Amino acid sequence: MNGTENGIVVIGGGLAGLISAILLAKEGKEVLLIEKKTYPFHRVCGEYISNEVLGFLKREELFPEFLELPQIFRFEFSDTSGRTSHIPLDLGGFGISRFVLDDWLYQKAKQVGVQFHLGIQVTAIDFDEKADKFSLGLSDSSRIQARLVIGAFGKRSKLDKFLDRSFMQKRSPYIGVKYHINADLVRDTVALHNFEGGYCGLNAIEEDKFNLCYLGSREQLRAFGTIEEMEREVLWKNPVLKLIFEESEFLFEKPEVINEINFEPKKPVENHILMAGDSAGLITPLCGNGMAMAIHSGKLAADAIIKGNNRSEIESGYAASWNAAFRQRLWVGRNVQRLFGAKGASTLTGILIRRIPFFANQIIKNTHGKPF
Repeated sequence: MNGTENGIVVIGGGLAGLISAILLAKEGKEVLLIEKKTYPFHRVCGEYISNEVLGFLKREELFPEFLELPQIFRFEFSDTSGRTSHIPLDLGGFGISRFVLDDWLYQKAKQVGVQFHLGIQVTAIDFDEKADKFSLGLSDSSRIQARLVIGAFGKRSKLDKFLDRSFMQKRSPYIGVKYHINADLVRDTVALHNFEGGYCGLNAIEEDKFNLCYLGSREQLRAFGTIEEMEREVLWKNPVLKLIFEESEFLFEKPEVINEINFEPKKPVENHILMAGDSAGLITPLCGNGMAMAIHSGKLAADAIIKGNNRSEIESGYAASWNAAFRQRLWVGRNVQRLFGAKGASTLTGILIRRIPFFANQIIKNTHGKPF
């Protein structure tokens, strides 16, 4: 095989990719991270992080102490009619935008020696069993080789199609839409507001801003033609959301949008690639825990490489630790999602939250991890 040879290549510079690269570089490993965009940039994301990762980030000096970040310890729920319920979050969390956090971690990664190829996409990846190494084709027509690869390329990528991953065979009915807004809202609460066909998350982030991110229906967008018209005709049927949209200052020129969000099960190791973050499995947004899971999975991938003596040990070790940490949480999330995004189901869920707080606490407990 021709091309530059690298020790470890990380594909994707989101939270999982950056965390794994940083931890590996700290251990003296040669790491190259390839990201198709250039920092800083926005991602469609809930931008709430469970405190389960706080101790880890502080130990590794990866928490942005210079920022005054909102501390979140309450959960608000509204059904499609706008009736609200509130419960405390035992562990709590904090809000921070991906625009800020990813760039912060990028700067930390450069400091510890991670090498970067930015603005370049991996278009093909092949594993040579005989040579026991990978060959990666890049969008600039070059090729590189690697001994190990971490796949942290997100929810849905051209690489998933190239690798013929099973979840790509199913069309997803969901789209994700994100805004940053200025609004007169409480900053200690993460909210989940239901509308017919989806639900909208809202929480405070840095600089007195809020992140508003919703999971909607591709069919509804097709029916109404534009994001704006769909919001007026569907989301605004929930009076809580209508008020937020009417009284807030929207800070983006246009929303960030992602299509084909798929919650089908994925494998943590495929074609000898350690899949991390959303590449390994996407938790339903209603659980509000995707960022913490991405950070944790990046750590697990790095740990497996550091501790493993050979490829077999690395792959089996990572698969075991990933399944122990996330498999049950993802299963719960997929099943709990049925209780949201429809009039009858969301009304029932609201009643259960108000009358049986244990019900909501169990959902939160089973979709969040423990501090590590």
